[in-house]
Amino acid sequence: MSIDKTSTSAEETAVENPEAAAAAVTAVDPRLLVREQGFAGYVGEFKRKMKAGDLGSIPVVIGLLVIWAIFTSLNRNFLTAGNFSDMSVAMVGTGMIAVGIVFVLLLGEIDLSVGSVSGVAGATFAVLSVTHGMNEVLALVLAILTGTAAGAIHGFFFARIGVPAFAVTLAGLLFWQGFMLQILGSNGTINLDSEGLVAQLTSHYFSDVAAAYGLAVVVTAGYFLTAFFGNRRREAAGVPSRPLSETIVRTVLLAVLAFVVAIVFNQHKGLPLAVVIFLAVLLLTDFVLRRTAYGRKVFALGGSVEASRRAGINVELVRISVFAIAGTFAAIGGLFVASKIASANQGAGTGEFLMNVIAAAVIGGTSLFGGRGRTWNALLGVMVIVSIQYGLALEGIASPVQYMITGGVLLATVVIDAVTRKTQKTAGRA
Repeated sequence: MSIDKTSTSAEETAVENPEAAAAAVTAVDPRLLVREQGFAGYVGEFKRKMKAGDLGSIPVVIGLLVIWAIFTSLNRNFLTAGNFSDMSVAMVGTGMIAVGIVFVLLLGEIDLSVGSVSGVAGATFAVLSVTHGMNEVLALVLAILTGTAAGAIHGFFFARIGVPAFAVTLAGLLFWQGFMLQILGSNGTINLDSEGLVAQLTSHYFSDVAAAYGLAVVVTAGYFLTAFFGNRRREAAGVPSRPLSETIVRTVLLAVLAFVVAIVFNQHKGLPLAVVIFLAVLLLTDFVLRRTAYGRKVFALGGSVEASRRAGINVELVRISVFAIAGTFAAIGGLFVASKIASANQGAGTGEFLMNVIAAAVIGGTSLFGGRGRTWNALLGVMVIVSIQYGLALEGIASPVQYMITGGVLLATVVIDAVTRKTQKTAGRA
């Protein structure tokens, strides 16, 4: 009965003092009035987000534009259609593995084995299809499942046994690298069929101009319909939603970007198959993380393991599944890397490759502290890394300088992430 009295008292106060009630609503969520205030409202919302440390993808987008501007001023060939197309294809292998790393980082953990697992997948496919003559489709499936199994093993030791993820995946890095060398044999390199299934992943282009333009239309229309019907559902539920004018503006901006990219692709060889597959993976994984119960469980675990356990989430199962996902995408990325060089060799997944994968996820905006990030961050991050690599290569700058610059960008990103987290705590949002 006390609850009813309190509720009645609050309602009477609201009726007697409507101005105070309106102010209370504004204090609870000032974003509700943003769209009613027009352009000034959006400016105020932007300032509020900056003060609260809610930077989103703004730093990495600005950084990418600066990188492109610098390298374009140094070499006019940097953003030519041919170089842009080559960069787009080259980033897919690293980007695929970075997608899996995003899942792991959302838990606040790390996976150091993905480079070696990617090498094992490429070697497994080469041995099965080339050495033993197995059907390429079956060999491809088994190679991907190899990565899934490896990730699930890491997840088991982490979730069920309690071994720290860092230690488990470090052991996995060494084990799977040795396993790759073992199955490749003394020769160390197996060349792939240039006309085969895996080779076509990065060498096939849709030369018809309608392919690139058609994809741009599908992406634009898909975004508009998703946003439009999403807003309709929010309105029906009495929840604040974007006005139609804002949705149209966003759609127009996306359309301009999509058609510019399509024009650039059509000026070279056409739409790369690798890019189409990568975009499909990003859309699918983004949907899983943002629109499914499983995705909400992953974010919940990144926020608080104990709270998730009390909420009834099977913590062990989710953790194992996340590492299995990371292994799966490591295998897929390894096949794209093997496709790019048309072979499986002992150097696959070694050297700076692992660091580039992790850096791509972090630079793109996924938090190292868990609970914040999107798979689209992998796209932004890998674009930054590949742009730096290609830009420096065009200038003939040695690898040591590339390492130092990439390391500096990664450090700056981590610093921004740490500062953002502190600012959000101060603002009461973390």
